[in-house]
Amino acid sequence: MRPLPGTPRPGFPPPAPDTPPLRLLIADDNPVVRAGLVALLSAGAGTTVVAEARDGREAYEGALRHRPDVILLDVRMPGVDGISALPHLVPLAPVMMLTYSHETQTVREALRLGAGGYLVHGEFTTEQLVRAVRDVREGRPHVTPGATRALLTALRSDATAHTNLNSVEKSAISEPQALSQLQPPVGHSFRSRFRLSEREAEIMDLIASGMTNQQIAAACFISEKTVKNHINRIFAKLHSTTRSQATAKWLGVA
Repeated sequence: MRPLPGTPRPGFPPPAPDTPPLRLLIADDNPVVRAGLVALLSAGAGTTVVAEARDGREAYEGALRHRPDVILLDVRMPGVDGISALPHLVPLAPVMMLTYSHETQTVREALRLGAGGYLVHGEFTTEQLVRAVRDVREGRPHVTPGATRALLTALRSDATAHTNLNSVEKSAISEPQALSQLQPPVGHSFRSRFRLSEREAEIMDLIASGMTNQQIAAACFISEKTVKNHINRIFAKLHSTTRSQATAKWLGVA
């Protein structure tokens, strides 16, 4: 007697249930951008768009009504912009910024306010977008190169300011003089002695920002194993055995 269709055969595990598509809300004031994203994310990629919004207020109302799994949020929108809406949206669902804006202060503020990722248009493929959406849903951040550069600029600016402040304090203690006579250090020349490659310096900046290996891998679009290999070389060059030691030396406070 043949088994009924759909009945598991003896000795075979039952078929895995279909995974429901990831439910998304897209907030962008540009209808062409919204339409393009809806087409990309509703074409059998395991995602579906359940709501659209033209500004932050509509995004909040749509999130309350539809309870999406992830919110894709533009920065610049009329009325309530993305940054203003972000603190109200984060408690409702993971938020990924999806925008043309990659100004340093904007990227930094978005991540500070709880955005789970920051993607700049033109810097990702459809496959990368879908993967980023899924990762942000699971708490794994994604940051495209333009946003990463903005973060690195902010980190380096902070490090320079900290170094300049230390230089001022030491000079004031050892030999008081007018502020106009103080010569600030040139850029990041104090780091050159470590002889890190450009990629190693980028990863060291991300370590100093507090990112985990997993987060660094996502930000740089490399594997965690590659991140670990870079970190081993960085620690050797900085003569450090821990992240805190390496960070202190890299920021010039050790």
